[in-house]
Amino acid sequence: MIGILNFSFLASAIGFILGLKLMSAPKNAKSGNIVTAISMGIAILSTTIAYKIGIDNFQNLIILVLVLGIGTFIGRFLAYKYQMTEMPELVSLFNALGGLCAVIIAINEGIIVGLINSSSMNLTVLLLSIVLGAASFSGSIVAYLKLGGKFKLKLGNTKLWSNISVLLIIGLIVSFFVLTNFIGVATFLLLLSVIAMLYGVFFASAVGGADMPVLISLLNAVTGVVTAFSGLLFESPIMLLGGIFVGSTGVFLTVQMCNAMNRSLLKVLSGQSSTGNIPTKTGEQDVALVTPMPASQLASVLAYSENVAIIPGFGMAVAQAQKICFELQSKLQEQGTTVKYIIHPVAGRMPGHMNVLLAEANIDYDHIVDMNDVNDNMNQFDMALVIGANDVVNPAALTNPNSPIYGMPIIKAFEAKQVCVLKRGMSTGYSGIENPLFEKTNCKLLFGDAKESLQAVLNELKKI
Repeated sequence: MIGILNFSFLASAIGFILGLKLMSAPKNAKSGNIVTAISMGIAILSTTIAYKIGIDNFQNLIILVLVLGIGTFIGRFLAYKYQMTEMPELVSLFNALGGLCAVIIAINEGIIVGLINSSSMNLTVLLLSIVLGAASFSGSIVAYLKLGGKFKLKLGNTKLWSNISVLLIIGLIVSFFVLTNFIGVATFLLLLSVIAMLYGVFFASAVGGADMPVLISLLNAVTGVVTAFSGLLFESPIMLLGGIFVGSTGVFLTVQMCNAMNRSLLKVLSGQSSTGNIPTKTGEQDVALVTPMPASQLASVLAYSENVAIIPGFGMAVAQAQKICFELQSKLQEQGTTVKYIIHPVAGRMPGHMNVLLAEANIDYDHIVDMNDVNDNMNQFDMALVIGANDVVNPAALTNPNSPIYGMPIIKAFEAKQVCVLKRGMSTGYSGIENPLFEKTNCKLLFGDAKESLQAVLNELKKI
């Protein structure tokens, strides 16, 4: 039996690795999700058998089945409720639940086993699980609320409160043996959890709203580390491996996002604005300096273009314009036009966000290219159609050393023969700075909702 269980755990671990590998490409992402879900089912079943939860302790089996059923229902409900543009919020919410779970497990273990007689290794892992899990839980909740524009608390000097919270946590842990003699183990662990949660609130509150995806990715990595700690506590290889997978991928994703924005993680976490000390006029560029383009004119240009680049951004996701994009692409291909979608790593809320949105509209992955593959040959495109993107095509990142985004990798849309930017208005992007692309002679703007604008262009194109 032990051999079969170990083989099951090994199969689950291999399934997780294979699932992650499949999810690295949008066309295989669905299969990757299915593989990881099956692997998780095998892991849960194997753990249930390993801990002898069965007919002999029927009550525990009923509780386990009920909890799994309720969790499955909640997960499915939330997955269908949230739109693709809200995926980072859903990830943050699920991550918060993971952190809370780690805290509950650690407190339960501490009360049942006892801490005084625990080995120094187990004690360290348990206390770290509580601190990191609690901070990840509350920090993820703050990130969730900030992304949804629901966080209204004014916390003042969050850096000061964060430092005070850290000092209190250190003080509690240092005086552990003294405190537990007076207030008991359970009270001590609960108190430690509450202070760690307060720290998570202050820590996450300092991060700007535009940097929330980076914070979510980092907190996801922290939750993975806590899960690995739980695997050490319970001597569970599958929990240890799962935690390592989540932690490592979270770290890689955090680094990738910081590199794509040309900002250090320290600046993101300290809440330093990406605008630095560069003043903006009123948060909007002067509309008199740009050239508007009506839908009929854009349709005429597209009708006689041989190569078209479509550069999607978060504005496309908000407008849910990806399906109209596919219809426009199909119409252009009918007339012999080559269409390519150029993706920037942080064009959406998180890396891969745009890829998933385009896949949702049945856009073949063969038409999607990485910006590094075409940036040196952007002049081959007769038209670069920028849909709801701003900072990722801002030439100031290449030409202005005083710009706060200087050095950030961008898509060189300005090198295309003609550029049309679809925008609701003249507001700036996340960086809060103006975009000199809009004032270039080869760039024109089509104002309005991206979905409605693309539909108007498509209707005009059909008349030609």
